[in-house]
Amino acid sequence: MTNERWLDEETFKCVVEHTPLVSIDLIVENKNGEILLGKRKNRPAKNFLFVPGGRILKGETILEAFNRITLSELGKMIPISAAEFIGVFEHFYDDSFFGSDITTHYVVLAYKLVNIYDLNLPKLQHAEYLWLSSESILGREDVHPYTKAYFVGETK
Repeated sequence: MTNERWLDEETFKCVVEHTPLVSIDLIVENKNGEILLGKRKNRPAKNFLFVPGGRILKGETILEAFNRITLSELGKMIPISAAEFIGVFEHFYDDSFFGSDITTHYVVLAYKLVNIYDLNLPKLQHAEYLWLSSESILGREDVHPYTKAYFVGETK
């Protein structure tokens, strides 16, 4: 992938202000049935625990985006064939990467990855990582409601 797909900050700000963004969220489950969450460093959802994920870039196929996002968010490229498509979700935020004066709207493609191990988790987007059960995720106030939505009705 070339840097041509990345927008300069002013152009990206205009896009965030006027259009929805398309992204992929990764619901990563280990062999113990626990889900990987990271404490977000950036807006939106700053300081909340959230599943890893990222935006799909202009001109990038979903497959290319999935490969790039798993590598950048998990430190390991995982083929999309190893994932289960969970569904399409919408996330609306009162703020954005640019602050509280611009809202953010995401159309999210959610994928579940099971029995994932040997991850090299980066600290660029998340300050810390936790592996939590679905029940724990639903019970914690520091887990973002959009992350909780992936687990409603899934507790055993």
